[in-house]
Amino acid sequence: MARPSYESDLAEQPAALRRFAASTLPTELADLDLGGYRRIIVTAMGSSHYAGLPTWRSLVAAGLPAWWVSATELLDSPELITTDTLLVVTSQSGHSGEVVALTSTVGRRAQYVIGITDVPDSPLGRASNVCVPLVSGPEASVSSKSYLNSVAAHQRITAALLGNPTATVDTAIAEAARALEEFRPAKPVTETAESFLQGPEPRMGLIGKKDDSATVLMGALILKEASKIAAEGYVGGEFRHGPLETAGPGLTAIVLADPDASGQNDPSLAALADELIASGTDVLLIGGKAQPGTRHVPLPSADPLTRTVIATRLVQQLSVDIANGKGIIPGNFRFARKITTAL
Repeated sequence: MARPSYESDLAEQPAALRRFAASTLPTELADLDLGGYRRIIVTAMGSSHYAGLPTWRSLVAAGLPAWWVSATELLDSPELITTDTLLVVTSQSGHSGEVVALTSTVGRRAQYVIGITDVPDSPLGRASNVCVPLVSGPEASVSSKSYLNSVAAHQRITAALLGNPTATVDTAIAEAARALEEFRPAKPVTETAESFLQGPEPRMGLIGKKDDSATVLMGALILKEASKIAAEGYVGGEFRHGPLETAGPGLTAIVLADPDASGQNDPSLAALADELIASGTDVLLIGGKAQPGTRHVPLPSADPLTRTVIATRLVQQLSVDIANGKGIIPGNFRFARKITTAL
């Protein structure tokens, strides 16, 4: 029997990453002088937006005036786009409603537009000064291979814009693809899914920092879409500002450990995990070192891209395990569509 389309897409992710690594990055990217732009705005919607978060962090770290703002927020506050703005826009379909509205109206004020899409002959592709094809291929269900290719695309583009060798990124993409091929479902993830389904008032929070922020935000989105559960992503200390009151039996927390150079878990996240365990929360720790009372899945590599790819794959596994436990087909849409065109 053929696997559901979502699971088929998951299995095709390594090949999709290799296709992208083998594609040619437009040479115009390396020629852009970032110092000539008053603002660099990284924008998109949904999972495409989350894929751009590490790009924004890298640009800011380089001392550049970068913003990470969703397309719908830009439509609400169009004054943010000036005539000396570099706009970096991601849309896997190139047809997302907010992205089409943005690039056809206020986005036209931007001095230069970099488009990232799987469909170069789309409204986004045609509105871009330079288009970077994702080559992730057809995707019938929840974003999976298109998301990982978007993450890889942002890494290649960021390297080119900052004058760093893109060959280094291509090597990292190859390593990430290899790690994905070797991926096997993790028992602690399956146990977490089973515990979640048995808990009172089941709810889920995903917590991470830095580039892991993209993974927890994307993870919450795919858990909603693929397994129809209430899940929210939190960046760093956000969970302490109100959501902490949801702790206790029934809450499952997925914490990305964010280890430092010596392998020690981030102190604030480690302390939060301990507090959650004490409250009766079920905690799954991904990466870093195991902590008493948590389920733990180590990550196979310190390479940032491989870490992101495998952490995302573990959340994808969780979405499949929960959907199967609920007796529904993972990734099948009930109300939404693959491409959201409505504003």
